[in-house]
Amino acid sequence: MMKHLLTLEQLSKDEILEILNLADQLKFQKKNGIAHPILKGKTLGMIFQKSSTRTRVSFEVGMHDLGGQALFLSSRDLQIGRGEPVQDTARVLSRYLDGIMIRTYAQSEVEDLAKYGSVPVVNALTDYCHPCQVLADLMTIREFKGSFNGLKACFIGDGNNMANSIIVGCLKLGMKMSIASPKGYEICEHIQEFAKQYPGMFEMTNDPFQAAKDADVIFTDVYASMGQESEAKVRLEAFKGFQVNKELMAVAHEDCMVQHCLPAHREEEITNEIFEAHADEIFEEAENRLHAQKAVLVKLMANK
Repeated sequence: MMKHLLTLEQLSKDEILEILNLADQLKFQKKNGIAHPILKGKTLGMIFQKSSTRTRVSFEVGMHDLGGQALFLSSRDLQIGRGEPVQDTARVLSRYLDGIMIRTYAQSEVEDLAKYGSVPVVNALTDYCHPCQVLADLMTIREFKGSFNGLKACFIGDGNNMANSIIVGCLKLGMKMSIASPKGYEICEHIQEFAKQYPGMFEMTNDPFQAAKDADVIFTDVYASMGQESEAKVRLEAFKGFQVNKELMAVAHEDCMVQHCLPAHREEEITNEIFEAHADEIFEEAENRLHAQKAVLVKLMANK
């Protein structure tokens, strides 16, 4: 039974599918004006040490839809930003809140919040992983493709937090997975070890065309993530050739989807032409952050 959402590795295939099924139900209710105040009277504290558009808005609206409320807590507003230990913050906030969402740099901060607090903790992004985004991605893939069976997913770009979670999520749901990154920018060894549990299902390469061959879904992300702005020029040079463009799409399946977690740097990791051709899929993916995260909050907080 889920106590927290810290990484996708902690979830079984069945638990992921349960979240996606609930997300579909909540999306239907939202679209049809059916009230669902499942978390009435509950309060979610949202700690932001990294800024965000989609994360903040989707969690705030999600808690409102569910009948609860959300408190925005930036690092400037908390003593944690002035050096208070995470374990102390966790124990204090647990006495006020019904759940904590955190968007930060170190995965250890998320783990410590869960370890020392007594309420559910949701990882809304760390430098290691981005489970909430990938749950929305998986929801979107199933909406457009109908099933995960027989699909191949491909990630083009940096072996970053998005790549880590995409690999875990897709492999757990039975999809083949390939990733192409420049030399020196590959995924971490921990995720490489995880993928070894799925022989014949995972490929890591430095050739984007090899990775994209026969893909049903192509993911990409910015070359320089938040906190890597000083590396932007170096990365722009290193990632030449790792662009999702019409030449790359030509080696994928004809009905291949494109997913981007946003914000996008058009004409860098993806051309404007391909972005606009797949805008419906990309913005459905963005919307599904709301529904997938509501499902997570219900799973974690409804009966607490």
